[in-house]
Amino acid sequence: MDSKKIYLTKAGLQDLQKEHDVLVNARRPQVLSRVTEARNMGDLSENAEYAAAREELSFIDGRIEELDELLKQVEVIADGNGKGKKAVDLGTKVTLKVKGKQEIFTVVGEWEADPREKKISHESPLGKALMGRKVGDEVEVEAPAGKILYNVIAIH
Repeated sequence: MDSKKIYLTKAGLQDLQKEHDVLVNARRPQVLSRVTEARNMGDLSENAEYAAAREELSFIDGRIEELDELLKQVEVIADGNGKGKKAVDLGTKVTLKVKGKQEIFTVVGEWEADPREKKISHESPLGKALMGRKVGDEVEVEAPAGKILYNVIAIH
């Protein structure tokens, strides 16, 4: 993994730390126990439980390693605290008018982006276009359906 900064809100960091903790202190010991039990059953060449447990252990170890690296690169950003902000930045909520409707988005780092929750990455086309914009600005974004025009109504 490169040493690129990983931008997370405080809540996003807590979620990753919780996942890491559960994997290290609960899931991994459970799977290790399954590996040991399966190994004690005898012939490993025909032991499906052993193979499945080893595969799951490998997955868990890989995820733990990924989270270890990720957590070293985290930079915590303000969580929806754009009060007093004059321009869109990481962690700000922004109200946009698009096609006659108002929608509120939160600009977050790529690891927290979730379109269902209206959390957009600062690396996404819309996120990139919004960074640094102010209330009243118009932003045009190229989408698969064509160009979409957004108006920045408020920054929270």
